[in-house]
Amino acid sequence: MVGRVKRKAGLVAAAERIEQQPAARSCALCDRPLGVKVEWHHPVPKCEGGRETVPVHPICHRTIHATFSNGELAREFADFAVLRAHPEMARFLRWIAGKPADFHAPTKGAR
Repeated sequence: MVGRVKRKAGLVAAAERIEQQPAARSCALCDRPLGVKVEWHHPVPKCEGGRETVPVHPICHRTIHATFSNGELAREFADFAVLRAHPEMARFLRWIAGKPADFHAPTKGAR
């Protein structure tokens, strides 16, 4: 039971972080409003020394990691403007733009 309590406390803390930060109410990648499910993305992956996290939709998070390796994210795509400009990500962003906040679809691995 300890794991469940710890996870629930983490979810409560994450929800409080979103409420305290007005900018955190939208996805860092696609800028759509966040839904019920929120994941926290490290622009510079933890294995590469990153500590900062930003809120993203689960589908956006999976697309980022299906498209780029952790090394690529750390070296070239830590800046979201550069990440959005990549052709594959730009195509994804055009597609996801009109979808509701909690939209989910299978993510194909591009790597």
